[in-house]
Amino acid sequence: MSKVLVTGGCGYIGSHTIVDLIDNGFDVVSVDNLSNSSESVLNGIEAITGKRVKNYNIDLCWEEATHQLFEDHPDIEGVIHFAALKLVGESVQQPIRYFRNNLNSLLNLLDCMARHGTPHLIFSSSCSVYGNTTDLPVTEDTPLQEAESPYARTKQMGEQIIRDFARVHPAHKSILLRYFNPAGAHESALIGEAPTNPASNLVPVITETAIGKRREMTVFGDDYDTRDGSCIRDYIHVMDLANAHTKALQYLQKGKNTDNLEVFNLGIGEGVTVLEAINAFMMVTAQPLAYRLGERRPGDVVAIYANNDRAARRLGWEPKRDIRDIMRTAWEWEKRR
Repeated sequence: MSKVLVTGGCGYIGSHTIVDLIDNGFDVVSVDNLSNSSESVLNGIEAITGKRVKNYNIDLCWEEATHQLFEDHPDIEGVIHFAALKLVGESVQQPIRYFRNNLNSLLNLLDCMARHGTPHLIFSSSCSVYGNTTDLPVTEDTPLQEAESPYARTKQMGEQIIRDFARVHPAHKSILLRYFNPAGAHESALIGEAPTNPASNLVPVITETAIGKRREMTVFGDDYDTRDGSCIRDYIHVMDLANAHTKALQYLQKGKNTDNLEVFNLGIGEGVTVLEAINAFMMVTAQPLAYRLGERRPGDVVAIYANNDRAARRLGWEPKRDIRDIMRTAWEWEKRR
């Protein structure tokens, strides 16, 4: 079996991707410093797959410890890099912390891959790199606009770092996956979105409000130039997203890439407003939801959704679930946890 290192493997997207990798025959090693996650997710992964994944509690900003990890696993064939700070609002308040963490960890990782001859990298990028674009739906060739937050800027800078790395390391093959808004949970409800810090993503905020963990939720802005005044996003089920990482790695392993760095959008291909998402939750679950309309939030893009044709054509990937599946599985996970 091919061995894959998943950074941020105890996190939300990382844990679901580990399940999909194992289901497709990969041997997985996780590294996660547990700054916004818990190793308890490994129990859920084991219950689903029958495999116990080892996690290394290492901060990738620690250069020596990161190199030792690669020394201990010289047979790693690919890295899927999720580990990063990711809260938009927090990044606005703490830009230096975000630059230091997200960029230094990437630099250390690339240095280790170069030294140890690790051939494949799948990078967790984001639709936030497109900024406040009016070109909708966005394609991989849509020009990048000014970043709306320091978090988004770290993704733009991370992509450029990998581009420059690729130019001087032609034997290393990288894929940048720009994904939109991951949400939902595994159908088993054994794993799902469970940040140790307060949730800021829309779907867990909705489910936490519905179950009573929050008194109410806020819709940030109702005066945008959209069909109901709230922001538009492209919500993609986390298991569809997870499968795209597996397919991207297989794509590189089979030598199907035409360049040593390629970019793919991962989204469902249509936009949903915040208010539409709230209504979808209430319709699917028959649960009432206490929410209020509030002021706009700094760093938020007005509207963005994907054209995913390239991923469908080259990776053979397509999303199989919609906003209703997202809300149903997220609610089952919320009730279980």
